Amino acid sequence: MLLVIDVGNTNITLGVFDGEELKGTFRMTTRQNRTSDEYGILMCNMLEYRGIPKAAVKDAIISSVVPDVMHSLASGVIKYFNIYPIHVGPGCKTGIRITSVNPKEIGADRIVDAVAAYELYGGPVLVLDFGTATTYDLITEDGCFAAGITSPGIEISAKALWQDAAKLPKIAIEKPDSILAKETISSMQAGLVYGYIGQVEYIIRKVKEESGIENLKVVATGGLGKIIADETEMIDVYDTQLTLTGLRIIFEKTKKSRG
Repeated sequence: MLLVIDVGNTNITLGVFDGEELKGTFRMTTRQNRTSDEYGILMCNMLEYRGIPKAAVKDAIISSVVPDVMHSLASGVIKYFNIYPIHVGPGCKTGIRITSVNPKEIGADRIVDAVAAYELYGGPVLVLDFGTATTYDLITEDGCFAAGITSPGIEISAKALWQDAAKLPKIAIEKPDSILAKETISSMQAGLVYGYIGQVEYIIRKVKEESGIENLKVVATGGLGKIIADETEMIDVYDTQLTLTGLRIIFEKTKKSRG
């Protein structure tokens, strides 16, 4: 079995694949002060809870946008699974060509999503990931990472409201029954959700306009993305497991290239 680990700014998401079948997913908060033992024991306990023996895990791959956790996390995998994980970065085979001014600035998570979307749904494709930040990445028909847009995530936007406005309360991020709000909580929810839908639709239209690609498939993933995807016809596919699948694909390509 293959252990895949995606380290984001807010959460660490893990999955276990048996071939192409995802046997289980797990999530823990991204904390920079965990030891390798804490990571190792947490991962073993999560697998055991799902009935997956740690001895069945033979390989691992990690993508991360939080460098400070990598030493302890990778050490936990080595110590508790006796596996040296592959790190998504230089030397990995992705099948995606990056043509930006500075390819090293492209986060590993964005590359992973791009690989999965291109392999699963073909190109040209616009990949949206609703995480701590919301990213929009354009992959051309021939597998070129052509452009990327980054905006504050919906949760960051929500926090800005209640942290920077003294009289506004902390709220659940969900779509209210109507945009015609009559009290504070639903008015905040309306502004956040409907405003974010408007942002997403405008960016998608603008990408199509400036790229000249009208037959652009739009694939979304990430946490709160389903709230948005359910409310617009401009998102063609919402795939909750896109990142984990991308990690599996990169592992398989890299392992094959190394013989």
